[in-house]
Amino acid sequence: MKRKTAHLGMYLALALICSYVESLFPISFGIPGIKLGLANLVVVLMLYLVGAKEAFLISCLRILLAGFLFGNPFGILYGMSGGVCSFFVMVLLKKSGKVKVISVSVFGGMFHNIGQLLAASFVVENIHLFGYAPVLLGAGFLTGFLIGLLAQEIMLRYGGMFFGKD
Repeated sequence: MKRKTAHLGMYLALALICSYVESLFPISFGIPGIKLGLANLVVVLMLYLVGAKEAFLISCLRILLAGFLFGNPFGILYGMSGGVCSFFVMVLLKKSGKVKVISVSVFGGMFHNIGQLLAASFVVENIHLFGYAPVLLGAGFLTGFLIGLLAQEIMLRYGGMFFGKD
């Protein structure tokens, strides 16, 4: 049990480092909510190489802690709504066995933005925010593809070395 807890701490630290690095280089394009999603790399790797429960725990803890450390309460709300929505879509797709890691990550990126749009439209009580959906879905597709490609390469080259099961 101690070993597994230590590993989860390592994954959380790695995800927080990715969040911090990403906060240093904000990519905006004039529309809030567009990010590369570096921390999602850790979540995708954990989903495939460690387990869904552990990946979900680290994802939620990372969003909460990064929000307090580098963001704000609304960042936590939007991050959690996007993260949970994204995670469940990725788990369902992975369990189907019909799609590969890149596609799982692409859908994760797109559904992260859908979850954030749902939360934002609820908070500001304005359905017109969905006018941003095409841009955010395009960004989610692109960033999800890049994160998925990177996750695939890491799994091929180093998967068992750093992310092996206990």
